[in-house]
Amino acid sequence: MLSNDVFFIVLLSAVLNAGWNSAIKIGGDRTTAMALTTLIGSALSLLALPWVALPSMASAWGLLALSIAIHTAYHFALPLAYNHGDLGQVYPIARGSAPVMVMAGGALLAGEWPGAGSLLGVLCLCAGVLSLALLKKAGPKAHHRKAVGYALLTGTLIAAYTVVDALGARQSGAAIGFAVLVTLGDGMATALIVLWWKGPRAFAVDRRALQLCAAAGAMQMGAYWTAVWALARAPMGQVSALRETSVLLVALVSAWVLKERVGPGRIVAAVLVFAGIAGIRLGA
Repeated sequence: MLSNDVFFIVLLSAVLNAGWNSAIKIGGDRTTAMALTTLIGSALSLLALPWVALPSMASAWGLLALSIAIHTAYHFALPLAYNHGDLGQVYPIARGSAPVMVMAGGALLAGEWPGAGSLLGVLCLCAGVLSLALLKKAGPKAHHRKAVGYALLTGTLIAAYTVVDALGARQSGAAIGFAVLVTLGDGMATALIVLWWKGPRAFAVDRRALQLCAAAGAMQMGAYWTAVWALARAPMGQVSALRETSVLLVALVSAWVLKERVGPGRIVAAVLVFAGIAGIRLGA
């Protein structure tokens, strides 16, 4: 079972994660919003750098580079998913599919084999994710398929960086330092790619968009740093599953703030995802 301090820190990470994802969806051009968000995160990471211990093992630096590369790819996959689907559709598929893969990675690479209760939770979560993926959405079928495809790609990248981050945080002996270096590197990499791709005009945004990105950047750093801290102290499958309670928070944002349609099928799917997450949490 997760200790109380880890449990509540991961819940805080879930809240912050839901917040910054909602801001990205609201903030106009999503690729630009993501680039600005992560660039602001890099600035915050630079300010934090003198106050944290740095990774000490050579192997941790290889995992650090791999994590930066995966996070950078994720920063482009997520906006693409949001360009093709609703927040209430994309986010649950992306976040809900990740714990299954994280649990498998934890078992194979760290010997963190789940118990029967956790496996039952995984099956329930998979059912919820599959329901979300198969829900019929208004609009062209090709558009719907792209939304699901990009969301599943995003979920795969989330799972990959979660496993790499857990291994890196544990091997480095400095979880927060590892996390700060990742956010410093991936923010700069994302911004440079967008600058090369779209030119300097990509960053010419109005005050509202800049304010949203600044808020998202602060929440993104808080969500990620606290998650890596937890990954260094608890089984990665449990941390990943508990963090995805943010799915329910985003469902509320998508319905109340973005006025996205929430039909009976999506409600049932969200309940299944939540039941699966609860099963993983309580059955571990």
